[in-house]
Amino acid sequence: MEYAKPDSLVSTQWLQDHLTAPDVRVVDASWFPPNTGHSLRQEYKDSHIPGAVFFDIDDIAAIGEALPPHMLPPPEKFASRVRKLGLGNGNRLVIYDASGFCMAAARVWWMFKVFGHRDVSLLDGGLAKWVSEGRPTEDLPPVPRDRHFLPRVNTLLVRGFDQVRYNIKSAKELVVDARSPERFAGKGNEPWPVKHVGHIPGAVNLPFTDLIDATTKTIKPAEVIKDRLTQAGITPDRPVIVSCGSGVTACVVAFAMDLVGYENYSVYDGSWAEWGNRDDAPVELG
Repeated sequence: MEYAKPDSLVSTQWLQDHLTAPDVRVVDASWFPPNTGHSLRQEYKDSHIPGAVFFDIDDIAAIGEALPPHMLPPPEKFASRVRKLGLGNGNRLVIYDASGFCMAAARVWWMFKVFGHRDVSLLDGGLAKWVSEGRPTEDLPPVPRDRHFLPRVNTLLVRGFDQVRYNIKSAKELVVDARSPERFAGKGNEPWPVKHVGHIPGAVNLPFTDLIDATTKTIKPAEVIKDRLTQAGITPDRPVIVSCGSGVTACVVAFAMDLVGYENYSVYDGSWAEWGNRDDAPVELG
């Protein structure tokens, strides 16, 4: 069974064959949860796919002390930052990260979708697969570029706190939690400081890792993804809100849904980093 949107996922061979194509731009979206000991900008400077620019989800984000981490920025800030990276209208974007699970790469894919850029793909297997195959990397800064980006915001892809809380009563949208079963049950450690643990009432659990091959770190085949979505109660016709710890790994589930043609999804941007710190947010355990 083929993916419904095969162009959303490119192979390492395809990218190597198209590295010098005038319309292709490569984006390193590497990110790791806090306190993991990574120096992301330095790691990018030391080794990245030739020509890749570094997209920092903590920098290209909304600013505010009370806000959860890496929330979506205003459209004008997003447009300004990606323009300076040379990413804009008419470009085909190929996004990867170094996590091995396409975590932040999927987040950046979703961000570009929110702001209206359609021609955006993930590198299947990410940097880990690229390096394991002996493909080239470099430590050079990218060639300076400036590319016009006109944001066209698609609010249907985003949910905020009030919308998710209202949905608990209406149950119009299925809330899917992409965290581990332990964190979903309120028994695992949260990487972000939160007052409460557990999950949003009525949510179902679909760990994002269930959609990634543990050995190759590539996206699982279409039939496997569809089967796992069905097990979680996700159908093509029912609207879905995907949540996680801070709005990153939720985008892996959103990407997998989109890849197999399930387009009725949105991402709760604040996710548990917001919900778990709100005293007016109901919580379920177990």
